[in-house]
Amino acid sequence: MSLQGVVARSSAPGVRKLRQPSLEPDHGLSPTRSDSPRAAAWNKRRSIGLRLCGLLLLSGVAYADAVGFTTTLDRDTTTVGEPVTLSLVFEGAQPTRVFGMPQVPGLALQGQGQTMRSEYINGQASTKFIYQYAVTAQRTGDFIIPAIKAEVGGQTLSSQPLRLKVVGHNQTAGRGIEGNPFAFVKLLTQTNEVYVGQVFPLEIDLYVLNGQGQDLELPQIKGDGFTFGPIPKQPAQTRTQINNNLYSVVIFKLAATAAKTGSLTLGPAECSLNLRVPRANRRRSDPFGFDAFDLFSPPFELRHATLASESEPLHVLPLPAENVPPGFSGAIGDFTVTLHASPTNVAVGDPITVDVRIAGRGNLDGLTLPPQAAWRDFQVYPPTSKTETSDPLGMQGVKTFEQVVIPQHTAIKTLPAFSFSFFDPERRTYRTLAEPATPLVVRPTTVASAPPMLATSGAPQNPTSSAQDIVALKQHFGTVATLGTPWIERPWFLALQGAPLLAWLTGLVWRRQQDRLAHNPRLRRQRQVAQVVREGLGELRQLAAANDAEGFFAATFRLLQEQIGERVNLPASAITEAVLDERLRPAGLEEEALADLRELFQLCNQARYAPQTSTAELASLLARVETALQSVKSLPAR
Repeated sequence: MSLQGVVARSSAPGVRKLRQPSLEPDHGLSPTRSDSPRAAAWNKRRSIGLRLCGLLLLSGVAYADAVGFTTTLDRDTTTVGEPVTLSLVFEGAQPTRVFGMPQVPGLALQGQGQTMRSEYINGQASTKFIYQYAVTAQRTGDFIIPAIKAEVGGQTLSSQPLRLKVVGHNQTAGRGIEGNPFAFVKLLTQTNEVYVGQVFPLEIDLYVLNGQGQDLELPQIKGDGFTFGPIPKQPAQTRTQINNNLYSVVIFKLAATAAKTGSLTLGPAECSLNLRVPRANRRRSDPFGFDAFDLFSPPFELRHATLASESEPLHVLPLPAENVPPGFSGAIGDFTVTLHASPTNVAVGDPITVDVRIAGRGNLDGLTLPPQAAWRDFQVYPPTSKTETSDPLGMQGVKTFEQVVIPQHTAIKTLPAFSFSFFDPERRTYRTLAEPATPLVVRPTTVASAPPMLATSGAPQNPTSSAQDIVALKQHFGTVATLGTPWIERPWFLALQGAPLLAWLTGLVWRRQQDRLAHNPRLRRQRQVAQVVREGLGELRQLAAANDAEGFFAATFRLLQEQIGERVNLPASAITEAVLDERLRPAGLEEEALADLRELFQLCNQARYAPQTSTAELASLLARVETALQSVKSLPAR
């Protein structure tokens, strides 16, 4: 809302407009009556003098006619406790009486003095008498300052009421040139309706008048029921013109995910920075507003401001319960699928690598490979994945899965068709994509046959063979050596015979364990999370020793999400502080542990604005994180 002010003007009573005097010479009043050159010159000078007197009289009449009364506020929006200047401007004459200042509940008025200003514009002179009052709000709300009456030049003039808005946050940092705010923040969303689990973009725009800002901190956004992606440390910058004033615009883009349904409130978004604003209450010791002492003081001052945007209402819808595909695993967005399997000519028991490529826009980090019921004739192992994003928000890109399958018999002729289901929020419907079956050649397992026995000649010796046919190999046996204990009687040899059996039993147990994990996603996730927590605790110790507060709290937040998500059977990205009361309290978690978890979440959210600087403090928090994770792990899985 622009500055308000009403000017009431009236002709001063008792002042009448003068008629322009005749400028023709009156021969009856001439000092001499002569047609001499001297008399003609005297008449000419008299005519010029009369014209000058007439112009002065007309100027005086114009000066007397310009009588007015204006009331203005230096800005129409302020915060509790921040004063606003109310100016009473009297033009053409000094007021003889002001009929009392209005008393508004919630507003305090205090006089600040008066000044006089003279102006000469377009041949007309005017004088302004300015009376200033400081208006301080004691509470939030919309206030109306009633009309003010004053007696000016013999007339009673009245102004129009003024409006003043008082907000709880410092949504604007005062008013600058022509009433434009020095700085303000906008929170922009592309829609006011999303689905639970859907990723959508956000934009936080900071406007600073003439670029008079410095020491900008990363913004903070509030929103119960939402999870937010990282805020970029190198935001985009541009310039724009508003009401003939140039603003610098700092643009922070991030992604958000709705974690629960209902009518939620997103924001406000807050930005903290230092602003260079004109120095307030500069002295005006003379009517022209000049003070020699102002030459030695800077014309501006640094003011720390925390700016807040307006909150945005957002309606979060649940996913439709009708027509849910059997293989739907929670994917939301718009995707395409391609599949490639190799090799396609294998023997029973040989591995086949299946590469599944899911590309599109949505929550790529939350995508999982759905189980394929048609692949029951294959031994299927857990897949590995890799995500490659193509936009700064991480909402668009490709996620590639690599999965190993093993055919179990020779009757298999194809790798059955692959299907992937997701919910499209733009079309508001479920969609299923299918890749056709891949032809396979499955051969029997090749088993090495035993080498053939070398049979000796079965013909009996001819007893009548001559002695010359038999050649003596050795005439004497030589010294007979004593043989040691046979190997079959030695313990190490007997133990060595059991090694193949032990290896076979070990392989059998490992194979059954893999089968159990493949058919039990819950157990598989429990083991994966346990490994992530163990490795994460080791990483926390290293970060605490290195005094890396930002990395420490980021890793802590990730571990809490993983452990709580595994216990309550939710995706890790959907875990927020609200889950503590919604899921963990009914699960039987003690109040002390809930309070400790809530405090850890708050510390993680505040870490980027108030980081820990002491290694000892981070080390003390490490013990609390281990205790909190252990308390959550002790809960029964849901």
